[in-house]
Amino acid sequence: MTDQAYVTLATNDAYGKGALVLGTSLRNHKTSKRLAVLVTPQVSESMRAVLQKLYDDVRLVDVLDSGDSAHLALLQRPELGVTLTKLHCWTLTHYSKCVFMDADTMVLCNVDELFEREELSAAPDPGWPDCFNSGVFVFRPSIETYEQLLNVCAGKGSFDGGDQGILNHFFNKWSTSDINKHLPFIYNLSSIAIYSYLPAFKQYGADAKVVHFLGKVKPWNFSYNATTKSITGESQELFSLHPDYLTLWWETFTFSVLPLLMEHGVVKESQTGLKAEEVTEAMSHIHLSEPPPPPPISSEERKQKWEQGQADYMGADSFENIQKKLDSFLK
Repeated sequence: MTDQAYVTLATNDAYGKGALVLGTSLRNHKTSKRLAVLVTPQVSESMRAVLQKLYDDVRLVDVLDSGDSAHLALLQRPELGVTLTKLHCWTLTHYSKCVFMDADTMVLCNVDELFEREELSAAPDPGWPDCFNSGVFVFRPSIETYEQLLNVCAGKGSFDGGDQGILNHFFNKWSTSDINKHLPFIYNLSSIAIYSYLPAFKQYGADAKVVHFLGKVKPWNFSYNATTKSITGESQELFSLHPDYLTLWWETFTFSVLPLLMEHGVVKESQTGLKAEEVTEAMSHIHLSEPPPPPPISSEERKQKWEQGQADYMGADSFENIQKKLDSFLK
């Protein structure tokens, strides 16, 4: 299918690693589609060379930055401004249909059936379900659409400072017009949703098709010991990502991506603690376990989460617990 492609974006070498894991997962699950990656000038020449080993189409694009510090401050994510560069994907008009996937996603099975969907098909965002999450979406490249999106950027801007605000403003009938454009959440499963609604994860998590490492902390921010298969990092940060998905990402990186990075000098052998010949293609089966319980938080942290609309409605802040607290106070 030379006129259909999965598309991703790398804005630096760190996201290049993510794109390599994503591409490897798509190849491992026998996709019949082409793989395309947009790269900005901040991606090194050596990383681009590695990406060309895996991707059919590596395109250098200019950076589009919203410069919207006020809205980005609300998300506490100033780095999201450059995600507007994602809009370049509509310029890939040599493809008739594409599926965009963020570089911090990873497929768990073949998902080529996504190409049966129409523009703009996406899964709901866990933070505001009337908005779609722009980490995975089906689209049709079009210069006309691209120019209209740029006009929205120049005029109204983005309500969150990033691409998700722009796209939800532009495709503003997604939540009401056509249920067929609502992708099941298993096509964009985030760790945020796993922990906020554990019963649903227990019920449907085994059917997950795409995992999205949503949030500020990414898999490549941690360290991995290939011998012990252990991941190290700040405990609170580790909690934010499901441990088995995180391990799967690191095994894919270590056994399939790292040899390419070492071959092209992006990563030195001395930096890995491994010899090149010790890195094999073997992958072990990962069983998805129930996430560990969240670490206790202070009263002040809990207050801040309430003020930010992040109450733990399925746990400490459930109606039953609130009722008990009220009853105790009234007595």
